[in-house]
Amino acid sequence: MLNLFTFSPDVAWSFAIVLAWGVGEFVARWTSLPRISIYGLVGFVLASSQSGFLPASEQSNILFFANVAFGLILFEMGYRVNLRWLKINPWIGVTGFVESVFTFLVVYEICTWYGTTNINALLLSSLAMSTSPAGVLRVVNETRSSGQVTERILHLTAINCVFAVFAFKVIVGFAVFKTSGVFSDAVSSSLLVLFGSAVLGAMFGVVVPSVMRKLGKLAQDGTIAFALAVILLVAITHAAKLSPVLATMTFGLVARHYRVALNHTQRNFGALGELLTVLLFVFVVSTLEWKIVLAGSGLAFFLVLARLATKTLSVTMFAHKSGISWKKGVATGVALAPMSAFVILVLEQARYLGIEFVDELEALAAMTFFMEIVAPIITQRALIWAKETPQAMEG
Repeated sequence: MLNLFTFSPDVAWSFAIVLAWGVGEFVARWTSLPRISIYGLVGFVLASSQSGFLPASEQSNILFFANVAFGLILFEMGYRVNLRWLKINPWIGVTGFVESVFTFLVVYEICTWYGTTNINALLLSSLAMSTSPAGVLRVVNETRSSGQVTERILHLTAINCVFAVFAFKVIVGFAVFKTSGVFSDAVSSSLLVLFGSAVLGAMFGVVVPSVMRKLGKLAQDGTIAFALAVILLVAITHAAKLSPVLATMTFGLVARHYRVALNHTQRNFGALGELLTVLLFVFVVSTLEWKIVLAGSGLAFFLVLARLATKTLSVTMFAHKSGISWKKGVATGVALAPMSAFVILVLEQARYLGIEFVDELEALAAMTFFMEIVAPIITQRALIWAKETPQAMEG
């Protein structure tokens, strides 16, 4: 479809963000649906492969800003992970490991049965392990939920994202080695990237709080200081071709355990975080093409059901051992549905490194579309069902 107006890439993205925010606010207040689902729908309609309004992501710096938005969310996610709690209650860690591995194996079996190539089956399986921190954290903050289910969702999301990044990088390294036959290329594409990203994030987690303490304004200027640090960290990892996902999450994790107390204003990073969140979810679905989504919908249907079933079953199986009821176990597993933002950004980063897998994974595109629109609603309803939101408590 031809554009009615000719906009520069920056103007087009700016208009899309304003439109998505306006539509999201109106629909959310009218229906109580999660705003991020609406942002995704607007992004999909305006995408270059649909209406043609938005330019392709490689024609602007939008990927960098999307990574900054995701980095802020991952920092908050990492900060909310309590390693001491995992030590006291190791069954949560066991649950995260089992549900990640179980999901990987089941998705791999379905893909191979469906006739998917081995490398694509492995990539699909590794990414299916993940739960999107952006989707989960946004719904948690929007619903103002708190309790056992909420905390377990956040911790399990962090755990299976780490496993997903590790598995994805190792598989990419294997693919590079299979193509080039050069072992050093394979190592640099996987293990060195993981190690370098984690070390860089840990350094930020130690240095930034130390600088803030010396300035004596940790409580007053924490929001802007950590936001700027995340932006700088994303820029460095982007330039060095490291993983901003692992680096920013490690930054938040280390900052928390470096005895830094964050105040209330830092949830969502205020107006900056809200703005970048709209950009992130518009960008995520704008990378999808409806023909590719349609082509992969058959396999995607089975994979979505299998992924939701394996995560729910695994979490429920360890519910009593980890200290919650069967009902809360089911609610926790169901709430792990989101995966879209994490998957798209990991694949876009692979493309940035010169590794093209995106167009070959039709089923992943279809899964991403479905999970972007529907999964936040599933998470929202699971939290309400678990009675951990003010709305459920009042009811």
